[in-house]
Amino acid sequence: MSVDMNSQGSDSNEDYDPNCEEEEEEDDDPGDIEDYYEGVANDVEQQGADSFDPEEYQFTCLTYRESESALNEQMASLAAMVKVSHSVAKLILVHFHWQVSEILERHKLNSVQLLVDARVQPLSSKHVLAHSSHHCAVCMQFVRKENLLSLACQHQFCRSCWEQHCTVLVKDGAGVGKVTQLALCLLSPPAVFPLPRSFPNAILRGDNDLDYLSLHAQSHYQLQLCPGADCPMVIQVQEPKARRVQCNRCSEVFCFRCRQMYHAPTDCATIRKWLTKCADDSETANYISAHTKDCPKCNICIEKNGGCNHMQCSKCKHDFCWMCLGDWKTHGSEYYECSRYKENPDIVNQSQQAQAREALKKYLFYFERWENHNKSLQLEAQTYQQIQEKIQERVMNNLGTWIDWQYLQNAAKLLAKCRYTLQYTYPYAYYMESGPRKKLFEYQQAQLEAEIENLSWKVERADSYDRGDLENQMHIAEQRRRTLLKDFHDT
Repeated sequence: MSVDMNSQGSDSNEDYDPNCEEEEEEDDDPGDIEDYYEGVANDVEQQGADSFDPEEYQFTCLTYRESESALNEQMASLAAMVKVSHSVAKLILVHFHWQVSEILERHKLNSVQLLVDARVQPLSSKHVLAHSSHHCAVCMQFVRKENLLSLACQHQFCRSCWEQHCTVLVKDGAGVGKVTQLALCLLSPPAVFPLPRSFPNAILRGDNDLDYLSLHAQSHYQLQLCPGADCPMVIQVQEPKARRVQCNRCSEVFCFRCRQMYHAPTDCATIRKWLTKCADDSETANYISAHTKDCPKCNICIEKNGGCNHMQCSKCKHDFCWMCLGDWKTHGSEYYECSRYKENPDIVNQSQQAQAREALKKYLFYFERWENHNKSLQLEAQTYQQIQEKIQERVMNNLGTWIDWQYLQNAAKLLAKCRYTLQYTYPYAYYMESGPRKKLFEYQQAQLEAEIENLSWKVERADSYDRGDLENQMHIAEQRRRTLLKDFHDT
């Protein structure tokens, strides 16, 4: 059956039954399109797409001074409410991840237990030591009383031993988080304690302030440090979620919850497992990294030089799918089979060797599609640059204004946005347990993939399609993407 490439796809999933039985048959950057999340949302919504965007997320980028001021304000406020010093309030906030409401509730129930839980004071008086001599517990030397340091536990050590201990830890890269844990007990010293004014190295004392800001930002449930190289910015949110955020200083894009590359709809734990597995099995998967395949009709070697998986042989003009090499004329109805891995129901009854081969086969199935979309993003980034150059040329030749042709740039941006989401559906599917929910996911994944390939085909051949046709395909692809994220992106 022929498929009309200009009208394929519908706007609903009403025809899908997840309980129906199907007929069984025998590390790189994802593209270089800058800010492809920007500039296309309004165009798509004007086409009538669902105005609800599952990825919408409010965040604020703070400088070092702004974040320091916000943290100090919270410390001062809590210190006044629970009647403790600023340094003790800081310890309490860090221990309880700056959850002020929880801290106040605990203080109301038992103020003493709050300090014990925050490791500010010992559990009971029997843990407090009484010293009649002025000996350092580390070097065992007699020390003047004014040169001894101790916390509420009364474990005593001299300034010299403590400063040497801090110097070694900071130089070794352990950081303040390690320095502030005393070896003699579980109490945490306040910020003014570890590095007194007599600390011998002024450079380390300056670094200590930055380390403390980093420590506090990492412990704050509403803050995340920007992972960009040497970037001092801090991202602030109201409700922490695994959502896309972008630094306004270095333009780094990452997941707020795990600070890794944004990965919707896959959750943080799953993407960590997937990337670790890909790194471990990279040598096994090397053979599938080639850019060339043979035409299934005339067997001529074909190189993939664009992001679209709809291939056309330059010799025999045969249209086929790059992933499964199936005939593209019937591929529209079989896309669900192309993107879905067919599990062997009898594998549990076979030998361990057979199970190992099946496990590798399954991994390679998903890895090949993951890697293919990664390469498509890079190739489509080149298409995006060509479109920009073409627009500039037309404007210079008085063939319209930039606004007249901007829809071509928006189409390329939306294509990258949708394909990026599609790439991360494969780790999600790999770890997903079989059942009706996985069938629904694979159906929506296949629908999204089909519309993305339609859009990619039209973007690469934009001169052959009018603006309305291209914008309609943008609307369908974005609606598919939002539907999948709305149903499967964990909050």
